[in-house]
Amino acid sequence: MKLNTKHFGEIDIDEKGIIEFEEGIPGFETARKYVLLGTEDEESPFRWLQSMDKPELAFAVVDPFAIKEDYDIEISDEIISKLGIEKLEEVLVYAIVVVPEDLTKMSMNLKAPVIINTCNKKGAQVVLDTDTYGVRHYILDELRRQRKDA
Repeated sequence: MKLNTKHFGEIDIDEKGIIEFEEGIPGFETARKYVLLGTEDEESPFRWLQSMDKPELAFAVVDPFAIKEDYDIEISDEIISKLGIEKLEEVLVYAIVVVPEDLTKMSMNLKAPVIINTCNKKGAQVVLDTDTYGVRHYILDELRRQRKDA
């Protein structure tokens, strides 16, 4: 299947890779089908969550555990049930990234991660019931902290 996107031009999409966000993503509720795109660097923790419904919409996402090694979340039973999660191994977790003009201020939203069941291709952005994490966690600051601690 071909998709003409704003950021990546025309791309081929494997329909088996389409992820259904039943309620959309907060603020973008009408866009419910997405595909996860990689970057040229396969080792990079960054990906793109490209909307199928709105080709102009794509979210930069990152594996939060690759940036903040002690990131620890608890997914509610309600979300586990809604996404049909049976095993931890079938879950991907991403944080939506905000990339401002000043790249030193690039941040990730650890308060509301994107949870994807890789088996049934269901996803949701989940607001965690904790004050431990915020919506703006600065990526470069975290990487500097880790280097100092190493």
